[in-house]
Amino acid sequence: MKKKALALILGTAMVFSLTACGGSGTSSTADASTDTAADATQEAPPAEDSGSDAAADATASSGQKYAVILKTQATDFWLTMWEGTETYAAENGLDVDLYAAQSDTDYEAQLAILENCINSGDYAGIAIAPCSGVNMITGIKKANDAGITIVNIDEQFDQTEMESQGATCVGYVSSDNVAVGHLGAEYISSLLEAGSQVAVIEGIAGNASSEDRASGAKAAFEEAGMELIGSKACDWDMQTALDTAATWITQYPDLKAIYCCNDGMAMGVMQAIANAGKTGEILLCGTDGDSDAVEAVAAGNMTATVAQDSANIGVDSLKLLIDACANPGSYTASSAPEKTPVDAILVNSENAADF
Repeated sequence: MKKKALALILGTAMVFSLTACGGSGTSSTADASTDTAADATQEAPPAEDSGSDAAADATASSGQKYAVILKTQATDFWLTMWEGTETYAAENGLDVDLYAAQSDTDYEAQLAILENCINSGDYAGIAIAPCSGVNMITGIKKANDAGITIVNIDEQFDQTEMESQGATCVGYVSSDNVAVGHLGAEYISSLLEAGSQVAVIEGIAGNASSEDRASGAKAAFEEAGMELIGSKACDWDMQTALDTAATWITQYPDLKAIYCCNDGMAMGVMQAIANAGKTGEILLCGTDGDSDAVEAVAAGNMTATVAQDSANIGVDSLKLLIDACANPGSYTASSAPEKTPVDAILVNSENAADF
């Protein structure tokens, strides 16, 4: 099945399960109507040990089990992270269960997944990509109290709220989202004259990843001497981004570029630009390196996208979790743990074919 079709199925099904990686395990999406996670176990033949990772080898023989909870599987970014993590676990004979919420605003159901994982008593460690900076923190504290090691993926746990509730984790793995936004806006600025009018399409207000990308983009525009005519939260929604861009294009006929904090919204902006007959006149940069965006860049309908290496974000998070469980004395649990950055790549017309 092609990824696009799979993503559609995963994004719309109320409950589903897939064969998990490792000897046995669970992969599921939360059922928002009941606030519970589907749980199905299926025996699978043991994966052949590649011997490429010492920590993975040690853990495979220890019998410990891990969970990875992602935001969703409804976009290429998260689907690629799921598949990369699942593949790594299978190749190294690890017992890992993967879960995801229905969408990146499915806050309560994602928390229910975490609480079910804690209550099961099955997991030595859990890696979490929260839907927001705060929706999982009560569950993280419960996990701490249960002696379960926690690693933060991508969207950063709100450090103030973590400290307030006495919740901790041992590590944080993500792209540098400020650098991601800066890279995209810096590139499109390099193609413009100083003083050109530009804009930023943000994700959900208060979302750390969105705010970091937006702040990085705004800083790059300012450094290049651009005129920022607007920056608006569009809730990661394609139609909202389309409508916002259409309004800006009408109000600011000299608008020259738009940076979007994800590729889904960039697709909406691309359509608004096309509707106005300004494809190629208004530069557009998205974020994440989704397949649709890369194809649009290759076709000349988008200027660029900043591709995050979501597979390696997932793999590095699992590696860190494994090592922290095996060597707890080497990690300090904190409300503000050390960050492990994963590099992002600018995709433009020169290298789009490589992706």
